[in-house]
Amino acid sequence: MTDLPKKLKLKLKKRQDNNALRSLTLPESLIDFSSNDYLGFARGPQIYEAAGQIMAKRNFLHNGATGSRLLSGNNGLYMELEELLAGFHNSEVALVFNSGYDANVGFFASVPQRGDTVLFDGLIHASIRDGIGLGLAKSYKFKHNDLENLEAIIRRCRKTGTPDGEIFVVTESVFSMDGDSPDLPALTQVCTSNHCRLVIDEAHAVGVFGPNGAGLAQEYGLEDALFARIVTFGKAIGCHGAAILGSETLKAYLVNFARSFIYTTGLPPHSLATIMAAYDHLSVIHTPIGSDRSGRNTALSLRKNIESFNQNLKTLNLTQFFIPSQSAIHCCLVPNNERAKRLAQNLRESNFDVRPILSPTVPKGMERLRICLHSYNREEEMNGLLKAIQKHTPDFA
Repeated sequence: MTDLPKKLKLKLKKRQDNNALRSLTLPESLIDFSSNDYLGFARGPQIYEAAGQIMAKRNFLHNGATGSRLLSGNNGLYMELEELLAGFHNSEVALVFNSGYDANVGFFASVPQRGDTVLFDGLIHASIRDGIGLGLAKSYKFKHNDLENLEAIIRRCRKTGTPDGEIFVVTESVFSMDGDSPDLPALTQVCTSNHCRLVIDEAHAVGVFGPNGAGLAQEYGLEDALFARIVTFGKAIGCHGAAILGSETLKAYLVNFARSFIYTTGLPPHSLATIMAAYDHLSVIHTPIGSDRSGRNTALSLRKNIESFNQNLKTLNLTQFFIPSQSAIHCCLVPNNERAKRLAQNLRESNFDVRPILSPTVPKGMERLRICLHSYNREEEMNGLLKAIQKHTPDFA
């Protein structure tokens, strides 16, 4: 086997010299403050068993999709799931993709055309940036959650752009690295007033916010004002895959032009059944206690944990080190890769699974610990984590 080219070796060495070299590790039996499994769906037996029952009820005994959805890979479970998702999310239709990355790359590489413009939040997810980079439209970033800056860029684009050029604006309803949210009603109004097409990635909001966990767009009743929403199933839903929500014509366009949809084998049937089972369970955990379908209210447990965590940040005088967040994602800023890695290791030695987020994933000087809260985290675990961080604040303050 031939060796890696010299220039690639140099890139690896530079990453190593910056103390930012990534590597794969196996999970440890630590207290989970790192996974995106906000509601515990990925580890719960109920959804695993329910998915099997869905497969058995339909006598669906296939292991794989056997091909792309446009060839042999489509099946009745896909159609049933997309109908379920459209109804649940109050959308005209839904189109399932293999992952959130595939959905974002497929959308932004194919929908905005030459002469169009994409305006994206400065902290938008890498998958959206990659999709924009593959497309033909011009693109500009606006300052994070800064609507005045966005409006100024829109005005400039209208003056200099082609007369028939569309402007697409894209943001996340909960940002994956900061855990904060834009003012979605105000952002929607800006886009409506300026005739822009708004796209919202709801990856970290689905399951956590909105009616039955349907997301922040539905919490504010914005569905009809949006051009598209991306919902993913690898976070709070606890499995894999994603869907783009929008109009019938958008779905038809994506089926014909989104290369990440066209040229890939479909999801295995069991994955589709798992998503269906998870969505059914969402309705259960968001049902008020005392009703016929109520179970352990994990959604309420998560909300209480978020409130408690924020209160304890104030009690322990740690708010200065954290980015404000009302979501399940909380970030403790620890500038410098080495310091962030060292603090994460100290926390692991105290039995807490917290991961450092290093540059270049985040800008230099904005390195951090990314703390994910879950419905199953106990009060004493969260307090213990914050006290461990407090103990080491002299190392990074």
